Amino acid sequence: MSQGELSFDERVRRLMRKHDLMQKGVVHRMGNDGLITAYPRRRRPSLPLRAVLILVISAFLFKALVYHHLGNETYNARVDLLEQGTAFEKVGGWIMQSDPATIWLSETLGPYLPS
Repeated sequence: MSQGELSFDERVRRLMRKHDLMQKGVVHRMGNDGLITAYPRRRRPSLPLRAVLILVISAFLFKALVYHHLGNETYNARVDLLEQGTAFEKVGGWIMQSDPATIWLSETLGPYLPS
């Protein structure tokens, strides 16, 4: 094979790759010379903000339900036990600490929850 065929094959491979990428989306840009060129749209992983928000709200509701069900003393005693355990349990104990939002939710939802 000659050098010309190798460079031609390489150019075809690049064009095919660019074409495959452009099927997922295209961005048009105008150069300094006025030529409009199409480029493949870059896909960045997006943070699903709605899912994170639902997860945080669910965690606070869970904490409030457990806090209401166990009571202040028992809840804090169990959280203290978690904080004495392994590294994973320490993280769980830190997350499950009774904070003002948990206490407020427990007091607010308390009349609607069975004892």
